[in-house]
Formats: sequence, structure tokens, C-alpha cells
Amino acid sequence: MKERDQHNKNGLNRFRITPYLFIAPHVLIFIAFFLIPMIYGIYASFTKWDLFGSPNWVGASNYQTIFFNKESTFYRQFWNGLKNTVTFVLICVPFQISLPLIIAVLLDKRPKGRNIFQGIFYMPTLFSITSVTLTWLFVFNRTLGLFNHLFGTDINWYGEQPYAWMTIVIATVWWGIGGNLIIYVAALAGIDKTIIEAASLDGATGWKKFVNITLPQIQFPLTYTIVVSVIAQFNIYGQPLMITGGGPSESTHVLLMYIRNLAFGTGKSVAGMASAMSTVLGLIIGIVSVVQIMMIRKQEA
Repeated sequence: MKERDQHNKNGLNRFRITPYLFIAPHVLIFIAFFLIPMIYGIYASFTKWDLFGSPNWVGASNYQTIFFNKESTFYRQFWNGLKNTVTFVLICVPFQISLPLIIAVLLDKRPKGRNIFQGIFYMPTLFSITSVTLTWLFVFNRTLGLFNHLFGTDINWYGEQPYAWMTIVIATVWWGIGGNLIIYVAALAGIDKTIIEAASLDGATGWKKFVNITLPQIQFPLTYTIVVSVIAQFNIYGQPLMITGGGPSESTHVLLMYIRNLAFGTGKSVAGMASAMSTVLGLIIGIVSVVQIMMIRKQEA
């Protein structure tokens, strides 16, 4: 009897530890590649550091510089980069949410070739950012580009505003439209069609059905895509770097480009200042995400 009880006890202990064994690799990877670098990055933001020597503690000096010292180059870079980043988020995210949702609603009507169209829209997400930007660089090339030849224009897409922002936004939306589209298609497929049919019998128009039935039914996937899209676009880097190089006149020079140049660019590294800018950017992303979630939950209540 004692042996059986001991055996059962051992089996119970093994059963309890099993879930932790499954999540252990993920937790270790999270700690090693996210948590520790994040903590060290925050520490580095309070130091003067060139990546090679030992960090020298300077307290809040880096933050005072980027927030209050208007004579400093770092102040100008931070605020110009932040302004350009926010501009990109405000322009790009509405398209990243609305266009996939419109396409998903159309695909939900089960047109012929639905799976083919869904695959076509999803395909760009499989490409690297380098492939995407090179493709659109060719399309919008002033001399050889498809767009100028097709419409008989002579627009300098990379060297003038607002065209520089337009090229970046178009490339970004085209690249990321498939991810949100798949989420919306799955969410729409889960809606009880009898509710929509009942609304149709009551005389509800298509717009009223969409606003009063469809949107509330997919509110969680919609919240998820909005938050994820905002976070992703605040981390914009590759598109403006490869398409416009930050121009014209640094009007598309986003914050991550300044951070990268300060930490790893030519000349002496200013990693402490770059870490301070990164920390502020991370706080902004976190605050914006929390505010979005709170506003959406308030609407649900």
C-alpha cells in the first residue's frame, strides 16, 4: 500500500512539473534575449558609454539633454525622429486596419476564387523587407519606374514630399496587409450568420449590420490588430532607410534610424544616449498600447 501511495505521489509530482518543462525553453529565451537586454539597456541610458569601455554613470543627464537642451544635436534628432515616427504611425495604421477589413468583408461573401485572392493578399508577408523595398523602389523610380511610365508623370517619389511618405506607406501596407487579413477572415467566419439574416429581415442596411453586428462580434481581433499594428509601426526602420534614406531633408528620418546611427554608425558610438532614446520610445509604445486597450474596454462596457 505504501509503495502504491509513493508511486502515485511521484506520478502526481511528475504531472505537476510537466507544464513547466514545456514552457521552460520559452521562458529562458525570453529572459536571455529580451528581459536581460532590456534591463541593461535601461541601465545604459543612465550612463555615458561608447560600447567598448565601461559605462560611466551620469544619472538623468541623457534624458535632460533630449528633453530640455534645445542647443544639443541630440535634442533635435530625438524630436525630429519622434515627430516623423508618429507621423508615419498616424498615416499608416488606419490603412493597415481598414483595407484588410474591407477585403475580408468582401471575401466573406464567398466570391469565386476566394482562396486564390486570399493567398495573393497574404503572399507579400512572406517576403523580407529588403525584397519589398527593392520592388517598390523599382515601381516608383523616376526614370525607369512603372508608375511614372504608366501615368505619364515625372514625380520624384523619393526626393519630394508628400511623395516620399506615400511610397513608404504604400510599401508598408502592401507588405503587412496579409497578416491582418487572415485574422479578420477567421473572425468573420466565426460570426453566427443567423443574426445577420435576422437583421436583414428586419430591414437593416448593410452599413448598419456591419456597425451593429459585425464590428462588435470581431472586437477582440480588431483590438489585437490595432495594438500590434501600432507597436510594429512605431518600430519602423527598414522602409525609410532603404526607400528614402531618411530624406528629403530628414523628413522621413525616423527615431530608430537616429538611435541606430548613434549606437552603431560611423564615428564614436554614443550608446548611452541611444539607449535613453530607445527607453523613451519603449515607454511611449507601452503607454499608447495601454491607452488603446483601456479606451476599447471602456467602449465595451
